[in-house]
Amino acid sequence: MRIVRDLPALRAATETMRRAGERVALVPTMGALHAGHLALVEAARREADRVITSIFVNPLQFGPNEDFSKYPRTEEADLAALEAAGCDIAWLPTVEVMYPPGAATVIEVAGPTEGFEGAARPGHFRGVATVCCKLFSQTEADVAVFGEKDWQQLQVIRRMVADLDLPLDILGHPIVRDADGLALSSRNRYLSPAERAKAAMLPEAMREAANAMLHGAAIESALDAARDGLNAAGFDVNYLALVEPETLRPTDALPARMIAAAKLGPVRLLDNMPVG
Repeated sequence: MRIVRDLPALRAATETMRRAGERVALVPTMGALHAGHLALVEAARREADRVITSIFVNPLQFGPNEDFSKYPRTEEADLAALEAAGCDIAWLPTVEVMYPPGAATVIEVAGPTEGFEGAARPGHFRGVATVCCKLFSQTEADVAVFGEKDWQQLQVIRRMVADLDLPLDILGHPIVRDADGLALSSRNRYLSPAERAKAAMLPEAMREAANAMLHGAAIESALDAARDGLNAAGFDVNYLALVEPETLRPTDALPARMIAAAKLGPVRLLDNMPVG
């Protein structure tokens, strides 16, 4: 595996792949890799001849009161995991490489950015769209693989790629979960043992609500029951909603996607699942 930290070296590597006629897949990450990320690398290997994985903690998607400085950074372990997973290039740009002095362009996506994470974290999706567009350009990837845990983010990226006619495919990979059902996340490491044991109540409550809907319960009643149960257990539920999968508009019709965000201790947990 080749480790690349500057843009000219990345361009040279991708040009070599192009001349060889190889299909290139990109897995964008912010590091602190876990089994979910490595599943994306494995999926990328099935889709392409070469895999580039980026590790970049993107300051543009963190708000002023969020955890940019505290976001876990585990470069040595990440690189070892990527090499074992069969990644070809690890792309590790610095902030100065990604956003050179004088950089003044950002990408604003409407539609699926509105509400939920977009409301809870103003400017977050501007940062996500901007960095992903730059990564697509830098790597000239044919396909990019994203986890479905950040469902709203995935729809934002798909909307941007479609609207800007970007020449790559966006592949969503199903959520990778721990044995008790909790969606894997780099931030889960900040849960205390007691909080970690409790965290699995979030997907469990969502599954119960989905099952109730499928058996004829009123949608809002099922969602209210899940919210009330989680809040009573010590979660701070930011939202729990049923939405149209692509637009993120709230819906009371099935099939749909259930999305959730709830804070437990210091960690804001995200999850989603199909209903119907």
